[in-house]
Amino acid sequence: MKGLKNELQDIIIGNGPIGHTSQLKKVQNFLSRYAQTSPGTEEQKRIKSEEEKFLIDFAYEQDILYQRDILEDTYISAGAEQRVYRYDDHSVIKLNDSVFYEYWLDYFNSLLIHNYFFKSTAYDFLGFKIISNHVYAVVKQNFIVATEVTNLKLLQAFLEYNGFSNLRNNDYHHTQLGLIFEDLHDENVLSRDGILYFIDTIFYLTKHFYE
Repeated sequence: MKGLKNELQDIIIGNGPIGHTSQLKKVQNFLSRYAQTSPGTEEQKRIKSEEEKFLIDFAYEQDILYQRDILEDTYISAGAEQRVYRYDDHSVIKLNDSVFYEYWLDYFNSLLIHNYFFKSTAYDFLGFKIISNHVYAVVKQNFIVATEVTNLKLLQAFLEYNGFSNLRNNDYHHTQLGLIFEDLHDENVLSRDGILYFIDTIFYLTKHFYE
């Protein structure tokens, strides 16, 4: 378990690119540096809107804005945090505004953790899209077609076997790794031919992650 935690810490804290996620890691590195240099006292904490302003300046500077038009006839679905569009016959793109995260850095940390655990549904970061003065991260992901409804009891057993304890409803906690894993209902975890595919994950790092 210590080796696994060291690998995860290296992904989040390290500076190097990770294969095809190098663009994603570039943004996460920038946000990490911003977090370290921004005020952090009780009287003057970071503000997400300020973080976003620096993030967009960085996106223009590094030319990581998503330039392709997103056509409404490719729209598939939407949730509280993102909109999903068909990209091609095998993949979708998702526009996420990081509403479930206190900071944009938390969202990018979550993407990196997801890509480590779930390579079959890894996120490929394509850039940022600004729509009606609102900023979205654009990620591409394999399109998974479910063949049966996900059995949440089997999902819980799978997660517990891998060290995640159920906190409440569909939320889990891995004490040793310092991870919280949330919102694992049957629309975010699909079952295809008896295999579980995690397509929409929310990871949070606790203070124990860095120990």
